[in-house]
Amino acid sequence: MITNQDDDAVRDGGEPLVRTRLDRWVAGTAKVLAWAIFIAFAVSVYEVVARYVFDRPTYWAHESTTFLIAVIFLVGGPIALARDKHIRVRVIYDTVSPERRRWLDVVNSIITLAFLGGLGYAAATMAWQSTHSPTGAIQFERTGTAWNPPTPALLKITILIVVVVMIVQTILHLISALRGSTPLSKQVGER
Repeated sequence: MITNQDDDAVRDGGEPLVRTRLDRWVAGTAKVLAWAIFIAFAVSVYEVVARYVFDRPTYWAHESTTFLIAVIFLVGGPIALARDKHIRVRVIYDTVSPERRRWLDVVNSIITLAFLGGLGYAAATMAWQSTHSPTGAIQFERTGTAWNPPTPALLKITILIVVVVMIVQTILHLISALRGSTPLSKQVGER
């Protein structure tokens, strides 16, 4: 059986505390998505060299970098939820019994679902409006710059996808807490 000290090691630096298969998938995709930071860095370096060394600035680098960093920021929510690294009042959570922690997890999941429900409604509205004209025809919202990419629409679609993933994650966490199930990583450690 894993002790509380082992549980803290798993949470605070070791392998992520994974509850469901969806969480495992999300945590795995984080390793792939992390490379977008290096792509954004490379684009920024390219822009600086092009602008200040060759006096040939790009018109696409700033928007590309902004888009990549925004997507990375957005997927941080599901990743934090998957790795059980979201914000908690640790002073309370760490001092109560495992049974009370389970009920705190239930309450947390219900509050999270209420928040994500409202956020999901707003995200769906924004995604629809950014991908459709007032007549209903598909027309992606664009930046209005010289390059004019559809990144505003793509970001709003990403927000919707991220919120849906977090809703599913939270429902699975709620079911797990109500059943009193242990996270997958704990089950592996108990063998």
